Amino acid sequence: MESVIKNSILIVDDEPANQAYLGVLLGDVYTIYEARNGKEALEKANQHIPDLILLDILLPELNGYHVLSLLKSSEITQDIPVILISGLNSTEDEEKGLSLNAVDYIAKPFSDVIVRSRVNNQIRIINQMRAIERLSMIDQLTDIPNRRRFDQQLDMEWRRAARDQTPICLMMLDVDMFKKYNDTYGHQQGDLVLQAVAGTLMRTLKRPADFAARWGGEEFAVLLPKTEIDGALVISERIRTNIESTAIPCPGGTDTCVTISIGVFVQIPSIELSMKQFIANADAALYAAKDAGRNRICVFQQERNVSDAI
Repeated sequence: MESVIKNSILIVDDEPANQAYLGVLLGDVYTIYEARNGKEALEKANQHIPDLILLDILLPELNGYHVLSLLKSSEITQDIPVILISGLNSTEDEEKGLSLNAVDYIAKPFSDVIVRSRVNNQIRIINQMRAIERLSMIDQLTDIPNRRRFDQQLDMEWRRAARDQTPICLMMLDVDMFKKYNDTYGHQQGDLVLQAVAGTLMRTLKRPADFAARWGGEEFAVLLPKTEIDGALVISERIRTNIESTAIPCPGGTDTCVTISIGVFVQIPSIELSMKQFIANADAALYAAKDAGRNRICVFQQERNVSDAI
């Protein structure tokens, strides 16, 4: 049976009785982390990136307002919603917390119904926003990541490769003669081609870090972290042959097939090469493959500023 991942909550309170109470009240539904002071709260927030933080205002050393300000000023924790909890129940205290971007305020002594209700409401909002965000990152036709999601992934992998000084490979793929295919068989059949190519890409890529996306139209992009040129060529040829051998059903019981052209560029990120140029080089290799007759792979050789057909 598939396990369900619980949302997580960091409870920050220096009173053991309050920690125990909130842990029992919420622990059957959520994964609970605990912190006793402001410093520990910041450490736990950075370590676990909880979905929600319940933050007491009256803490030793760093008070809750200060901790909240530090959380919101950090790139890592700024988007974690924070509910302030406190025995300070004046309007001014609540206004101050909300002005620092707390999402809600729970006064002590606690009410089971109020605590559960306000926590559940925030978690529901978080999960709904994440679901919308996930949908916005998926290409609706092919059900694989879209260009927006690709840009995010490239930025993350580029930074990691630059830090570790490891090679990163980008493949740009284009379905050959796609307009002619659409004109011959119709746009609905063309959609089936794009879905078949996307499915074949996802089945061909084996490593968890390998990433494929629909770039736009009949063009796709594949990102392979920590991949040298030899490995990139093995994978690109596997993709090319797998797509070429994929039977695409047509009305009337017949099958069709398509081929793709692939441009490959492998590079260790450096200050001399921007992500924009990285993409442009892979794109140049793709166009070289198409100019060389299609259904082939071309590699961009940076030192000669040309693409070699393979």
